[in-house]
Amino acid sequence: MFYKQRLEKLRQRAADLEKELMDPGVTREQQKFQKLSKELAGLRPVVEGFNAYQKAERDEAELKKLLSESALDPELKKLYEDELAALDKTKKEKIEAIESALLRESDPNANRDVIVEVRAGTGGEEAALFVANLFRMYVRYAAKHDLKTEVMDSNPTGKGGFKEVIFGVTGQGSYTLLKYESGIHRVQRVPQTEASGRIHTSAVTVAVLPEVDETEVEIDPKDLKIDVFRASGAGGQHVNKTESAVRITHIPTGVVVSCQDERSQHKNKAKALRVLRARIFSARQEAQHQELAKQRKEMVGSGDRSGKIRTYNFPDQRVTDHRIGLTLHALDDILDGHLEPLVQALERHEKEKKLTDAA
Repeated sequence: MFYKQRLEKLRQRAADLEKELMDPGVTREQQKFQKLSKELAGLRPVVEGFNAYQKAERDEAELKKLLSESALDPELKKLYEDELAALDKTKKEKIEAIESALLRESDPNANRDVIVEVRAGTGGEEAALFVANLFRMYVRYAAKHDLKTEVMDSNPTGKGGFKEVIFGVTGQGSYTLLKYESGIHRVQRVPQTEASGRIHTSAVTVAVLPEVDETEVEIDPKDLKIDVFRASGAGGQHVNKTESAVRITHIPTGVVVSCQDERSQHKNKAKALRVLRARIFSARQEAQHQELAKQRKEMVGSGDRSGKIRTYNFPDQRVTDHRIGLTLHALDDILDGHLEPLVQALERHEKEKKLTDAA
C-alpha cells in the first residue's frame, strides 16, 4: 500500500485527538472541543478501513503459511484457498474504501456544514416550482442521512414555488454529501398551465457553500450596512407588522444578504451573517485556489452559470448528469431524496481522476 506511511500518521493523529478530547480543559472550551471532534469524526473512516485492511493482511499471511504445509487434506486445502480468495476480495474493498476516505479527509471542507442556495433561473413560474421540487429533494436526502435542515431565507411565489430558498444543512458529512450539487439544474416537463401539452425547459441554479465560524471569517461591523424592513410573502405568508426582516450589505465586497424567515429581527440578523460569512469564505477560497477550482470545475462543475450539470426529464422519467454522462430512469425516486446513485457515481469519478493525476 503506497500510502501506508500517511495512514500510520493519520492513525496516530486520531489516537492523539481521542486523548486530547478526554482532557477536561478541552471539554470546557466548546469551540475547540467541536473542532477537534469534527476532525476525529473525519479521520475515523480512514483509520477503521486501515485497521480492517491490516487484519485481512495478517489473516492472509497465516493462511498462506498453512497452505505451504506439504501434507494437507484436500478438503482442508480447498477451504483455505476459498478463504484466501475471500480475503483478497476484502482487501480490494478496503483499499477502495480507504481511497475514498482519504480523498474526503484531504478536502479542507469535508467536515463542514453547508449553506445551500437554490434560485429560479430561466422559465418563470415553472422554474420557481422546480426550486420547490429541489428544495424538497434536498430536505429528504438530508433527513435520510441524519442531517438537519434549517431555512435561512425564502422568497415564495403565489403558486407554491420559490424565486429562491436558502437553507443550512448541519451534521457529519453535510459538505461531502452535497458538494456535487452546485451548478445549473435543467428541468423538461409540461407545465400545469400549458393547455397544448408542450414540453418547456426551465433552469434552476444551486450553490453549495461551506459554512464557517466567526474566527475563520472576521467581519468588521464598520464594514456592514444593515437595513431592516417588513417581511413580505405571497398570500400573506411570512408577513409581519414589525420590521423584523434584515438586509446586510458587506461594503468591501458588495455582497448583499437578506433574511426574513424568522419573526425576530435578532434571529434574522444572525442567520444573514452566517450566509454572509459563507459567501465571503467561498469567494476567498476561489481567489486563493484558482488551480484547484479549475480542476474541480473540470471534474464536477461549479456553482457559477458555466453550464448545466444535470437534466430532469419528466416525460421520460429520466435524470442525466452531464458531468459524467450518467443517465438514470428513476426521476421520481431521485426527486424523493434518493440521490445516492448520482452522488456515489460522482464520487467515484472524482476519486479516479484524482488518483490518476497523482500517479
